[in-house]
Amino acid sequence: MANTIQLGRRLLLPLIVVGVISPTGAASATSPELQTLFTDYERFSTTHPIETGRSDQPSARLHWPMEAPQDLAARTEALKALKERLGSPHIKALTGEDALNRDYMARLIDWRLDGLAMDEHRFAFVAHDGFYNVPYYTARGLRTRTEAEAQAWIERLTAIPAYFEQQQANLQRGVATGWTHPDIVVRVAMDVLGAQTRRAIEDDALLAPLEHLASTIPERRRRDLRLAAIAALRDHVRPAQLSALAYIEGPYRAAARPALGINTVPNGRAYYDFLLSYYTTTDMTAEQTHALGLSEVARIRKEMDAVIAETGFQGDFAAWLEFLRTDPQFYATSRQALLDQAAIIAKRIDGVLPAWFSQLPRQPFAVEAVPLDVEENYTTARYGGGDFAAGQPGRFLVNTSHLDQRPLYELPALALHEAAPGHHTHMALAKENPELPSFRQARDMLAYREGWALYAERLGHEMGVYRSPYERFGSLSTEMWRACRMVVDTGIHALGWTYEQARACFTENSALADINIDTELARYIGAPAGAVAYKVGELKIIDLRRRAETALGEAFDIRAYHDLILQQGQLPLDQLEAVVNDWIALKQAS
Repeated sequence: MANTIQLGRRLLLPLIVVGVISPTGAASATSPELQTLFTDYERFSTTHPIETGRSDQPSARLHWPMEAPQDLAARTEALKALKERLGSPHIKALTGEDALNRDYMARLIDWRLDGLAMDEHRFAFVAHDGFYNVPYYTARGLRTRTEAEAQAWIERLTAIPAYFEQQQANLQRGVATGWTHPDIVVRVAMDVLGAQTRRAIEDDALLAPLEHLASTIPERRRRDLRLAAIAALRDHVRPAQLSALAYIEGPYRAAARPALGINTVPNGRAYYDFLLSYYTTTDMTAEQTHALGLSEVARIRKEMDAVIAETGFQGDFAAWLEFLRTDPQFYATSRQALLDQAAIIAKRIDGVLPAWFSQLPRQPFAVEAVPLDVEENYTTARYGGGDFAAGQPGRFLVNTSHLDQRPLYELPALALHEAAPGHHTHMALAKENPELPSFRQARDMLAYREGWALYAERLGHEMGVYRSPYERFGSLSTEMWRACRMVVDTGIHALGWTYEQARACFTENSALADINIDTELARYIGAPAGAVAYKVGELKIIDLRRRAETALGEAFDIRAYHDLILQQGQLPLDQLEAVVNDWIALKQAS
């Protein structure tokens, strides 16, 4: 059916019902030996859910990540054993979908082995995100129904100190080897942890899983379980958070690296090159990526100027940006009004999806506010996967803080990107397709996942989603945001850029509010290369579509193309290109 949209606890009925997905993606392995490898990799993923990009899976709720040196060494050996088995003569001789899955798994394993070899766990946090948020992410996706499940969650709360101590040891190893974050990233981590420690224990989001206990459990017992969880927070969690905060704001901050770029730490340029390869799934150099980003900035700026001229605005680009940033017509007057508008736009998009897609997910999504305890340093919007089997919708999260810096004209692009037909449509379809191996349902390939979401923003123009020049400019502004990312990320981490140089790319070319710019810059500095993947993936999907349109002419079917892309789940971009080329050849032959 179409994407049912929920706002808070209020269900908004779908506008239209279309066919339920009929899985036509990659089949399960036809080779028993390869299928056994899939099973063993799945077992590895269950043991290390965060490592394998499956933090939204039930297995991630079983225990906190194990990342002490001995755990990382064991992880390395397990991956090496899997890699050796992939090299067997029978596996190497496979063809078709089996070969596609074999090659993808091999690359996943190689990337993870490279990251482990570089001891990247020395960076246990990346500004607004890090080990201190893992318990909260888990809590938001967890609903305990039974007394046993509640007890298990309470036990996990009591285990948080050991997990935090493990992460602090990784940070200490980073200090000893010169692998530390710059102060701007450290300050954000301090803010996030500080906010967590200041919240009243009775209101802590880590208690949320207990709100869903079955009504068959006596009220007194439910109360006792909540009291036990509060005690675990008071006696175990809060002291661990305070200890982590003291270390980060003390010894760790004192050792913060003076330069912004990761290339300034020992072996840092090699690490950045590895991250670029992993996130983009290409062999593009930092310099090539930087040049591509600059060309995209110039193209988008030209399109922006055309939209401004369409409005009849009198003034230069700076005056236009000042108008957008200060005119009250572009801003919601309350948090709820912002959420309501996001839901209305998502609903509007829902109604036109069947003209562009023949397969849509059964799982609905909800429009929700970013939780108060993390909103201050959180990005403007994000998608959170749900659990369809457990009745949990996906979540289009909207940051409702600082309303004067959350322009309404950017909401259509955000809804297209985060919800439908962006992340929610993509990830929900992957999960609902039982023919995909689990590692292709996971959220590993940033260039594919974010590239599709950016493509969805651009598709909004063809779909008629943007209804005013301001909304079209908002779309271009968010696209400029991603183009500047390519320039800024490579500039900081490979070319020695200053903070002021990086900030200027945004202030001179986009309508992004100051708070968004500073939040995003801290994110790019703390998590190198990831921001680059968005544009690289989008441009590849656009290029493949143009190739198909040219090759097939009138036989090109946009719905079939979109279905093909979404059926793949996750793949490196070169493997996606091979899939599309095969599809084109098949269409031409028929």
